[in-house]
Amino acid sequence: MSNNPYGTFVEGLDVLQCLEETPRRIEAVVRPWPREWDDRSHAPGKWSARQVLTHLAQIEVIFAARLRFALAQDGYVLQPFEQDDWMAVERPPSGLDALEAYVALRRMNLALCRSLTAAQRAKTFTHPEFGTITVDWLMAWCAGHERNHAPQFETVAKGGA
Repeated sequence: MSNNPYGTFVEGLDVLQCLEETPRRIEAVVRPWPREWDDRSHAPGKWSARQVLTHLAQIEVIFAARLRFALAQDGYVLQPFEQDDWMAVERPPSGLDALEAYVALRRMNLALCRSLTAAQRAKTFTHPEFGTITVDWLMAWCAGHERNHAPQFETVAKGGA
């Protein structure tokens, strides 16, 4: 998965296990903290924890759609998006609402991922930037993406920016 921008975050790991464990890791850090920490950032000029949680929920919506389109349609071409544009069109919900949406959608997506056959995981579709990719590639992208964000919540919990 050398062309996967988040592949290094899951290299050598069980992607399904990552998809299960990372939301738990994030939830274990975020759920008990004082709610005012939702508006802290992990670094100056970066999104607040609430915005990152909203972003993760949005990514889970994207993952759900891309996964199902890739599995159900032959010749599927993935639609790219710009994360900042998505963030700009809505006020982020509360940190807990975003967290709960992310975790609930993940449970649904994980159940589907766990049910896939080897042939389904190897099904190909097209990414405008990365070319021909597979459902496995998409799963690794999602798992790696959130593993990239997980330490940001731990930084916020330690005092943030």
